[in-house]
Amino acid sequence: MEEDILIQISNRIKERRRDKNITVQELAVRANVSKGLISQIENSRTIPSLIVLIDIIKALEIDLNEFFKDMRSKSDHMPVLVKRKHEYDHFEKEHADGFHYQRIFTQSISQSTVDIVILELEPDATRPLVETEAFEYKYILSGTIAYQFNDDVITLNQGDSMLFDGRIPHTPKNTGNTTASMLVVYFFEEKK
Repeated sequence: MEEDILIQISNRIKERRRDKNITVQELAVRANVSKGLISQIENSRTIPSLIVLIDIIKALEIDLNEFFKDMRSKSDHMPVLVKRKHEYDHFEKEHADGFHYQRIFTQSISQSTVDIVILELEPDATRPLVETEAFEYKYILSGTIAYQFNDDVITLNQGDSMLFDGRIPHTPKNTGNTTASMLVVYFFEEKK
């Protein structure tokens, strides 16, 4: 699954720089920007202006079309985004020992209230399809859960995660013999 376009740009700059064995300092000099700015861009802490972005891409000696090839915006996503545990992106922010970041999902959702919940499902738990006025993020803590969306079913195991628009009718079912649990984050959009 593709991530938000700005995260993709940050990751691609870092990957291309490392592929070419260029240090952050060398890239900064070539692009005529500060080392700190390159670091902030690569760590998704700031968004470069178009001019700076083009200068960085040129400093990496990459064709603009090649740099942006296969990048997709969030509008290209299917309504339900599933990520398996092995697909999580490992990344570094600043140099720090013992910090292990994994980017699971990045999704822009404007002006929202966040509600974070642990949901435990008994093996025989049932409910009809429901709709929620929120985007829903699910991270499976234990067990195996089959999520039904209208006529589609997506099975998630421990460590898998999913993000979807809760206005799609949905319901989870514990397919195991013991209690399954998941972290649920609801992103309620503010009504204007």
